[in-house]
Amino acid sequence: QVQLVESGGGLVQAGGSLRLSCVASGRTYSTYVMGWFRQAPGKEREFVAATRWSGDITRYADSVKGRFTISIDNAKRMVYLQMLSLKPDDTAVYYCAASRTPVRTTPAEYDYDYWGQGTQVTVSS
Repeated sequence: QVQLVESGGGLVQAGGSLRLSCVASGRTYSTYVMGWFRQAPGKEREFVAATRWSGDITRYADSVKGRFTISIDNAKRMVYLQMLSLKPDDTAVYYCAASRTPVRTTPAEYDYDYWGQGTQVTVSS
């Protein structure tokens, strides 16, 4: 099993920034890809960004390209999501996820096997 715990969410004004953190523990060696997803009120959960533990490949949703950056600290088994130029549309619960599927990266929710409890991000206008 792999446990994921997110932190760093909060309330921020539009144009502001936040950095989310996710610490992975347990059998993390069984995972290959780490991702961030989000779910806004009344909407389905959607892909935000993904990378591999090696950090050599990243993938982003079009809606966050150029504003969000996913990064890895492999030694600490941490995954980060730096969010800049936040918009009210970025308001959501953000989830960290881990995939055991050995692919380059994947935006598909069904490819992820482990999920954190989520952290709330609220962007005010």
